[in-house]
Amino acid sequence: MTNRSIAARKFAAHHNEEVTHRSEKAATAGDEATRRIENTYSRAAHGTIEFHQKLLAIAQSNVDAAFDCARELVGITSPSEFIEVSSKHARHQFQAMSQQSRELAELAQKTAIESMGPFATGLGGVLLGRPDLS
Repeated sequence: MTNRSIAARKFAAHHNEEVTHRSEKAATAGDEATRRIENTYSRAAHGTIEFHQKLLAIAQSNVDAAFDCARELVGITSPSEFIEVSSKHARHQFQAMSQQSRELAELAQKTAIESMGPFATGLGGVLLGRPDLS
């Protein structure tokens, strides 16, 4: 064999090793990205379920309050009593709605942070090939 043949074979072998190493590294990064995406999806699904459960509880509470108000309105005997019962119900519902809105906003924020946090920090490091970011 000539020196050129030997050099060509060494170059090909080295190049083949490099390609194999890079493809293995890409496969590992892909697996890690997939795992993180699955984890993010799972957390988001759990948060969405928790949010919907809270919405149902709020709806139930509001329906109960409406029926309580209707029961009170059935027994009224004067216009002033009607205004008193209506005002009391409106005031109570306004306070409840403010609290419910706050609770839903906190839950939505918590879900967003918990579900996207690991994805945002970890995937960036995996895709950039920087383990210090994952």
